Amino acid sequence: MPKTQETVLEIDLSALKHNYDYLKSKLQKNTKFLAVVKAFAYGNDADEIALYLQNLDIDYFAVAYTGEGVALRDAGVTKPILVLHPLPIGFSAIIDRCLEPSIYNEKVLNRFMQMASDKNQKNYPIHLKFNTGLNRLGFSENAVDEIYSKLNTSDVVRVESIFSHLAASEDLSEKEFMRHQINTFKNISEKFKNLFGYQPMLHMCNTSGILNYPEAHFDMVRSGIGLYGFGNSEKENKNFRPIAALKSVISQIHDIEKGETVGYNRAYKSIASMKTATIPIGHADGIGRPYGKGKGYVIIAGKKAAIIGNVCMDMIMVDVTGIDCEEGDEVIVFDATNTADELAHSANTISYELITDISQRVKRIIKK
Repeated sequence: MPKTQETVLEIDLSALKHNYDYLKSKLQKNTKFLAVVKAFAYGNDADEIALYLQNLDIDYFAVAYTGEGVALRDAGVTKPILVLHPLPIGFSAIIDRCLEPSIYNEKVLNRFMQMASDKNQKNYPIHLKFNTGLNRLGFSENAVDEIYSKLNTSDVVRVESIFSHLAASEDLSEKEFMRHQINTFKNISEKFKNLFGYQPMLHMCNTSGILNYPEAHFDMVRSGIGLYGFGNSEKENKNFRPIAALKSVISQIHDIEKGETVGYNRAYKSIASMKTATIPIGHADGIGRPYGKGKGYVIIAGKKAAIIGNVCMDMIMVDVTGIDCEEGDEVIVFDATNTADELAHSANTISYELITDISQRVKRIIKK
């Protein structure tokens, strides 16, 4: 691909397929696969990625909010879409667009059943989320009887799946707690089956769960970060290919004398003569202020150039002293070699935050 002349996010669909195939290789033949494409597919391009995965015959998608599911339907996605955090204001749209809600407490269950009844629905698919230790969303373990009492007298909804979420599946020091969660989930599903007389689909594993807890794959697994190229450990990262490369260009080079300052609030003061390069990407594009003042860096001509001073809204300035470069040269913010995971660590954060922060004003280029 020719070198960029502007700030772009290149998305490699062949890398996406590689990651999907690798994760699938960890599963039993009949285990279903749910792709998490919330947050614009983790900052990439939800429409392109979902349509590509749909062509690979993926089983399910998941988004966080109703509007994300509606956007996928508008883009032509026909596979089932689970809405992980639906709010009652979106229930009408969920039914109109054939989305499937996660039901996580009694109030949400009552409101959705009422909406389904108002729209003359029968056996509308819902997914019951149970809290097994993450303490974020979900019914408690002892809520099964209460749920049964509500659903047993109505046919407006039907439980398509029961699911939960592991709290620390990437941290192998937390195996005891993870196994406690898995056992709690098994108890919930067994109680549900005994009361309702059928077994909905079960799912619990995220990317790290797929890799570390095969005993918890159940009927389906969910993957977000793994599809986009990160395995949550140094060992597993070698088996994945980051799908995105964030690139930009040098807009201007400055010769800075000793004692001069650079950027807002004069946050950087030169201790010697130096060269700086200004690059058209800033915190409005996803490179937050924590990457400034020498913590973050970009790659120019194969060398690290530290971000100096404060990150601006639309620009960063980097130290290119000793780097052979000129205005118009390509800049790598992150790619498959100089990964988002490594850059995120420089600012004491995680790859999830960095990649999902990439603004939609950054041009996406899809490599098919």
